Amino acid sequence: MSKVNDPSQKQLSDAEGDDKNRNDENNKNGNNQIENNQNHVKFKSHRLTEGVERAPHRSLLKALGLTDREMSQPFIGVVSAFSELVPGHAHLRQVADAVKSGVRLAGGTPFEFPVIGVCDGLAMNHEGMRYSLASRELIADSIETMAMAHALDGLVLVPNCDKIVPAMLMAAARLDLPAIVISGGPMLAGRVGDKVVDLSAVFEAVGSVKAGKFSEAELKQYEEEACPTCGSCSGMYTANSMNCMTEALGMALPGNGTVPAVYSKRMRLAKETGYRAVELVREGLKPSDILTPQAFHNALSADMALGCSTNTVLHLTAIAHEAGVELNLETIDTVSRKTPNLCRLSPAGTAHIEDLDRVGGMSALLKELSSGELLETSALTVSGRTLEEQLHAVCAINSWSSDQNVLRTLENAYASEGGIKVLRGNLAKDGAVVKQSAVSPKMMQHSGPARVFDSESEAVHAILNGQIVQGDVVVIRYEGPKGGPGMPEMLTPTSALSGMGLDESVALITDGRFSGATRGAAIGHVSPEALEGGDIGFLLEGDMIDIDIKAGLLNHRLDDVTLAKRRETLQLVEKPVKGYLKKYLSKVSSASAGAVIK
Repeated sequence: MSKVNDPSQKQLSDAEGDDKNRNDENNKNGNNQIENNQNHVKFKSHRLTEGVERAPHRSLLKALGLTDREMSQPFIGVVSAFSELVPGHAHLRQVADAVKSGVRLAGGTPFEFPVIGVCDGLAMNHEGMRYSLASRELIADSIETMAMAHALDGLVLVPNCDKIVPAMLMAAARLDLPAIVISGGPMLAGRVGDKVVDLSAVFEAVGSVKAGKFSEAELKQYEEEACPTCGSCSGMYTANSMNCMTEALGMALPGNGTVPAVYSKRMRLAKETGYRAVELVREGLKPSDILTPQAFHNALSADMALGCSTNTVLHLTAIAHEAGVELNLETIDTVSRKTPNLCRLSPAGTAHIEDLDRVGGMSALLKELSSGELLETSALTVSGRTLEEQLHAVCAINSWSSDQNVLRTLENAYASEGGIKVLRGNLAKDGAVVKQSAVSPKMMQHSGPARVFDSESEAVHAILNGQIVQGDVVVIRYEGPKGGPGMPEMLTPTSALSGMGLDESVALITDGRFSGATRGAAIGHVSPEALEGGDIGFLLEGDMIDIDIKAGLLNHRLDDVTLAKRRETLQLVEKPVKGYLKKYLSKVSSASAGAVIK
């Protein structure tokens, strides 16, 4: 393994001489997108640009400054999540501009349009977090609306952070237009003295201040240095997890998941992505050709090897739903049992995404997995090659230095099972998930009394005020997809426990979810959730909880008679909401089904 691959090299189209044959075959099979009539290629956008009756449409396009030549070319939507509110998106104008350069170089006509995006870090631990997961549906719907209303031929999707990446992939699967993703790339990690720090370190430092382990001056230093550049937060949190998953799914070119936001390689990769988007339209290669059961198997294998955020369970399930591919917790658990954990990046370890990039990024990881026959290498990618062909092409022009602290071999894996574990039991009849690669060995099995809270804010207050002690099991309920509503992430309570030194003695379970920056015995997505009558809603203070992560078990010790009496007397807590969240609450599914809109 060695230096990171340089995306400016046309590793996907020049490394081997099989493009002509591949393109000929794609053109034969892609006639529902491209019609060849007397050597004239027919694009969807010709609905706007061809014929006498389209003169008004052409007039409006000319008001944009378009020429007749530009109107004869494929129309490529460049969907940018640029925002002055989101650090991961602050530079996406530059990325989108590079994409548009690539589109024009390839003979396409780019049209940039925006989507919203929530910064989970800024939305954390207040009412705003209820809108984060819910925004996923708004983004997918808005892309569908723009693409269909304007007869676009193809899409380049430019996301970076948590919900935006899966939302764009959901839209791509739903529309089934030729589409390709180029993320904004990860933030570099910061430094305080000789210590490498990131956003999760700041959250944990708050708990350390409350516990008297840190001074406020030390916290201020972390605050100043932890987020030194634009980009998605530098650990293996949800944003970087999903950007890596996009590459494993075959929907992005090599380098998408790991090349840092501030590297020039990111801009070169964006240009190549724009160029490739036009080729995808001409070849008729669509998401339905790529987002197959084999692709989702590969994404899950990579997920388990990387030790990604538990949020990938929600997002991969939702993308699969849009693609018409069956993906459930049983499948996820099966892949996890077979896939060794090869990476422990922050928060599970001290390395960061830039380190994974240095040793070859996703290509190096996928190459290692393929050597153990853990991937479906016949799966097609947006490069036009199978995964096997793509890895061969990338490896032909790259060699990477080995660093076992960043990426281990199959023979030297951290664990024989993957980073995410599915738990079941009477407390989670439909399942729950935990990032087992970030759990202390001391907490793989734990029994303790429930400390029950009906909201995250109540739990945070108790933790920071010393009311939680070693051995407790913190239960936070009514924070699921319906109960939240919006299934808010809970980085604050888990970070407070870590900062106060309780992450190796206190477990936390919730029907809500956790940030990818969470570590410790934090079990989320408990289904059914409290508001849908799950047993988590009937726990009382002091009830004993048994957790066995290795065995995949999550149970309470209540008997049926006691539970029946509580069901008769206890009332469910429904939070008053209005506006978009009220609509979301009425239609969202269980977390075990990806929290998709029915």
